[in-house]
Amino acid sequence: MARRPLPRILSSSAPLVRSREIARTATDSAADVLHPLITISRGLRLIAAALHARWAASPKERRGPALFLTAAVILVVALIPYGPLLALITVMGAAGWKGRVRPAVKTGPDEAELARLQALYEALVPYFSVPEDPDPLYSHGGEWETAFSEFAFDDDGRLTRLQVRYPAYFTDSEADARARIEQLLHTKSGRGREYHFAWDEEGNQLVMSVLDALPTTIAAQRFVTSPGETVLGFTDSDAVQRTVPVTAGEESHDAPPVIWRTGPRSTEPHLLVVGQPGAGTTTLLRSIALQVLQQGDLLIVEGSGTGEYACLAGRSGVLAVECGLAGALATLEWAAHETERRLIAANRARQAGHPAPEDTKRPLWILLDRPSALGDLAAADGRIDPQHLLQIPLRHGRAAGVTVVVAEQFDTLDDLSEPVRSHTRARVVLGPASPGQVESVLGVPPHTTPTPDVPPGRGYARLGTGPVLRLQVPATPDPYDDATTEAHRQAVLDLLPAREAAVEAVPAEG
Repeated sequence: MARRPLPRILSSSAPLVRSREIARTATDSAADVLHPLITISRGLRLIAAALHARWAASPKERRGPALFLTAAVILVVALIPYGPLLALITVMGAAGWKGRVRPAVKTGPDEAELARLQALYEALVPYFSVPEDPDPLYSHGGEWETAFSEFAFDDDGRLTRLQVRYPAYFTDSEADARARIEQLLHTKSGRGREYHFAWDEEGNQLVMSVLDALPTTIAAQRFVTSPGETVLGFTDSDAVQRTVPVTAGEESHDAPPVIWRTGPRSTEPHLLVVGQPGAGTTTLLRSIALQVLQQGDLLIVEGSGTGEYACLAGRSGVLAVECGLAGALATLEWAAHETERRLIAANRARQAGHPAPEDTKRPLWILLDRPSALGDLAAADGRIDPQHLLQIPLRHGRAAGVTVVVAEQFDTLDDLSEPVRSHTRARVVLGPASPGQVESVLGVPPHTTPTPDVPPGRGYARLGTGPVLRLQVPATPDPYDDATTEAHRQAVLDLLPAREAAVEAVPAEG
């Protein structure tokens, strides 16, 4: 007996496909028609949930007055003309606004960002893996999710933050090993930006983040500081624990300053500023001069002879502005004798049980710009190097109230004398510089990747053995320069002291 075949339920898939299309079309049409009702229903549900949570969180003694107030409001609305209709419209409007569909929020990386993360992971494999590791965290063809615990991208698809896990056997205590990783991440994440690297040796983690550019809109002005404090510039908000009010253009806000403290209790009584030509070293010295003239006297020796400090000549508190070799030697010789005189006078007063004389308490500042140029002139003329006359102010300046600030360029940095190098413990590097150049001046490498193009006055500062801070010097241009903007010129002119009727020359001895 022949077996009957099983009946075929569907002889073709075309009706099924057609049915799905009809159902999808009907669903889309219904959603379009009922969209307002769905939105209002969703909003009413959210409003009801919020009211229920508010009611549950309110204390019991407040529920009675709340019910009474609600009933009173409902009664008033019911009695006024068109009150119920207006209340209904208001509730429906609030429900529609509450139930609107928000735009979708991006919760993960796209394909291009995934490819960038995988490429970065592969690039780190040779540095974070060894053949003896039985379960390597980094391996060719591995998954980047196990190594990158946190990441963020900007609108251009470039990394702005990355948290990297690395194996415990990586030599993160060696500066060269860390520098190789930082250089790799800097190259693979995109050049032209400044990256900050935070190493957590205990947790075997590295956090790379992109730093925002420091503002260049802050010009010379009166800063709120205590006696003995000088604002070198401004840095990142999380780098210091203090802010000062500043004015940038027509707006005022608080900015985090880099404060350099001088005086008898200062551990860094003298400053060395190094930079490339046009980096802003002279701007920093002008900014310091305008600040110290509020409470001290000033001697300026300019080795370049370009007249960058002509605006200070003849001003109250400015003892001398010298550009030539003879005047510089006479001024620095007088400063050395003045330092000795202050030390002797203070010592005699102390032995007699009296306070220090008033003429030894007023701070004396010596600003020396490009001393190497004067040293070359002195050597050609067979005279003493002006830096030799700085030994006494550098060694005993803290006790005598004398502060020395020296500015030099990278190409003549080796011409600085040993006393200048050893006694200037506060250091500033301005302008474009390689990590090696920054380390040669500050003693430690920078914690960020220096960018090749920086505005004038941009660099790093380190006070003694403290951390390396990013620095932006306030705009303090020469007011007599034709290229200076009117706003900056007027800002500097407003800070200059009045001119003296007769300026006495600094006495020269010998």
